[in-house]
Amino acid sequence: MARTDERFREAFNAMLDLCGTLSVGEQLPAEMPLAAHLDVSRTVVRSVLARLHAKGILRWEGREKTLLRRPLPSERLALQAGQITGEELERRFLDWILRSDTPPGTALNVTELARRFGVPAHGLQELLASFMRHGLVRRRPKGGWELASFTRDFAVELSDFRLVLELNAVTHLVALPEDHPIWSQLSGLEAEHRQLANEIDHRFHDFSLLDERFHGAIGSVVQNRFVDEFQKVIALIFHYHYQWDKKDERERNEAAINEHLRLIDALKRRNETDALAAARDHLRSSKQTLLASLRSNAPA
Repeated sequence: MARTDERFREAFNAMLDLCGTLSVGEQLPAEMPLAAHLDVSRTVVRSVLARLHAKGILRWEGREKTLLRRPLPSERLALQAGQITGEELERRFLDWILRSDTPPGTALNVTELARRFGVPAHGLQELLASFMRHGLVRRRPKGGWELASFTRDFAVELSDFRLVLELNAVTHLVALPEDHPIWSQLSGLEAEHRQLANEIDHRFHDFSLLDERFHGAIGSVVQNRFVDEFQKVIALIFHYHYQWDKKDERERNEAAINEHLRLIDALKRRNETDALAAARDHLRSSKQTLLASLRSNAPA
């Protein structure tokens, strides 16, 4: 696969991700900001827009780029093995942790997992090394990797630091102007939450990705390079429920959806007091559930 085609495929998939954060009828940014966001030339951006227009995802007329419908997962373009983005690999790995309910101490077969995710072994090794810095995976005495367990102290410290970061983000968010893109993102996320709530019986596993996107959108209003690595730990523990007791996952996710909707409502009303209270209640609920899960998973 030629490098130019690889860049187009990567940019096209990234544009689908961007469209997924917007509401139907919303305008996409201009070509220059899009090129900067995708880290490609304007020529590649135009090629991507043309493909999206042809597929009926958006209407592209001059400077107007109107989203007509949400893209489907099946519309993503396949990437050459080894060219998958680090973000996509991380998401696939975390989704595997969630859906397989993999317990601590499980040996990680790098060759098998690399084949599963369509990446070279060294790419997976780099991902595991990034998680090792936070004590979430460890090297086995005789070689290889395994999932590590974490202690109650780890969970408490993680929850408390998360609370500080998110309350700070909420304070920033409610002060943003009406033309900031976060408001359209919140409207789109609100609609997705309501749809998932209506389909919770057979889609409760889908909450993890929505949870990650929701909290990621809130955190994105504060640019802080020191938080980026920490977000991986948040995703693994809170969004993907690593080591949580899964027996009440459907009920827990339904409750979290309602807590998210309460926060979205307060944010859209620009009521900082209500928004901080909603965020604080939601994050404390997550902390309590996590600690209860650790107790229930503790060896007898």
